[in-house]
Amino acid sequence: MTLFDGIAPDAPGPPPEPCARVRMEVAYDGRGFRGFAPQAGGIRTVAGVLGSAMARVLRLPAPPLLTCAGRTDAGVHARANWAHADLPVSATADLPGLHRRLVKLLAPEVVVGSLGPAPAGWDARRSALARTYRYTVLATPVPDPLRAGFVWWHPSALDRRAMDLACDALVGEHDFSSFCRKQGDASLVRRVARAGWSDDGDGTFVFEVTANAFCQQMVRSIVGTLVEMGSGRRKPGEMLGIVRARDRAAAGPLAPPDGLVLWRVDYPPEGPAREGPAASPASEPI
Repeated sequence: MTLFDGIAPDAPGPPPEPCARVRMEVAYDGRGFRGFAPQAGGIRTVAGVLGSAMARVLRLPAPPLLTCAGRTDAGVHARANWAHADLPVSATADLPGLHRRLVKLLAPEVVVGSLGPAPAGWDARRSALARTYRYTVLATPVPDPLRAGFVWWHPSALDRRAMDLACDALVGEHDFSSFCRKQGDASLVRRVARAGWSDDGDGTFVFEVTANAFCQQMVRSIVGTLVEMGSGRRKPGEMLGIVRARDRAAAGPLAPPDGLVLWRVDYPPEGPAREGPAASPASEPI
């Protein structure tokens, strides 16, 4: 006989409810956020406010875990980021209603452009083939107050030809250590498919770059270096040496987050966007 003889075992609890994955396209004004990914200590992030709104609408005990295609950094905007969440099946009964409520609660700072069931095996980050970022520089003698927070104002003229020539050294697979904040022993090798500038003649210059993935501060560091070349402080031919140096000190200053936008994410045909270049590793903050 033991002390536990005669004591009935606890009745088993109800089995956990199965989950279903939903995906959503998310746009946001990044000025009021410390990036997309949730952070401890009450720091305001896009995932934090979006997850809290989902928990409120669906009456969940805690915000769902959100996985996104691009973990944009503090102050960076998005036109079309993608995210997924695994929700209890019962919470997915009225996805159109959930979509409407999220738009009402979060817009215009955060806008859920679409929301629906994800295909089997679809992952916002791992299924992505490529990400495209755009960075806008306003090179005019005086700033435009109506564009503040969404462009980098540069008070002197820029030479687009010089900046375009420097982009040639970026295309292809390289170790981008010269442009990235190091994350332990993580590889900083990325594959850039396209990089170049456009301008509309009024002092607005737009840099667009597409890669399989990006590492932290990569686009902003590249833009800061390219603007030095457009300003005549460096020569375009120096870019190849900067890439090969694999040393952050070799590159130019970090451009402010204001002008940076996650513009597009490419997925295979069954995903939410058209097919892009090649399969990618997990992306890092930008």
